[in-house]
Amino acid sequence: MEFQWYPGHMTKAKRMMQENLKLIDVIIELVDARIPYSSKNPDIDGLANGKSRILLMNKYDLADPEVVKQWMDYYQEKGFFVSKVNSKKGTGVRDVQELIKKACAKKIERDRKRGILNRPIRAMIVGIPNVGKSTFINSFAKKACTKTGNKPGVTKGKQWIRLNKNTELLDTPGILWPKFDDQNVGLRLAYIGSIKDELFHIYEVCVLLISYLEEKYPGKIAAFYEISQREEASEILTEIAKRRGIVKTGGEFDLDKAARCLVDDFRAGKLGLFSLEVPEDINILK
Repeated sequence: MEFQWYPGHMTKAKRMMQENLKLIDVIIELVDARIPYSSKNPDIDGLANGKSRILLMNKYDLADPEVVKQWMDYYQEKGFFVSKVNSKKGTGVRDVQELIKKACAKKIERDRKRGILNRPIRAMIVGIPNVGKSTFINSFAKKACTKTGNKPGVTKGKQWIRLNKNTELLDTPGILWPKFDDQNVGLRLAYIGSIKDELFHIYEVCVLLISYLEEKYPGKIAAFYEISQREEASEILTEIAKRRGIVKTGGEFDLDKAARCLVDDFRAGKLGLFSLEVPEDINILK
């Protein structure tokens, strides 16, 4: 399978981000804590142009805690101000205001020396589709400022949001990058729902997801669905279909629907806490 999704509005969104960078003091990038490398858009590094950088590990409540810590240490060593948040529940969101002040401390001090006091910090919020930006902003602002959804592509244009007298946020659409050099990145994005499901065969993606989970977290799938442990992905999906009564007309087990069931349960965190990549597995230290 080859994964790619770069509709025209993403080109427009990237251009808009470039045009607004001169107004920005700090860039806040959300990544999915289950895949902090694959969900981090490499194009943002090129756009940043020396701006202070905050990296928020969103949905950390769905990821393996030990691996989340590894990634936080990794990105801190790269010069990012890093924190973890659960945007849906609001956990860790309050801490972001202090992180913004910390990231912009030099800028605030420069303003003070020039006699500029209480000028709001302007932050740009960026991230790939379906990483939870809108949910984070609504939680951060403590009001519904943006549309949210569990599918990629909800936010279509830019939006300035005044959080308080000290902070203004520029929300931007979720964008990917034109080409995945490593198709494993595209695969991981498909696992978490950042590429539209209509662009790939859910059964094939599910088989690969099962293979990974069985290797790294053996027994978790069987325990959740209360089924016998099996070796082959097709056998596991057949057991799930049998357990859940997922059948086609005529009584045949519907493995495509069983695959959809498993992927949805994985995305919702029902199967357990999983990380799909760790720093040492990926050649990113070059």
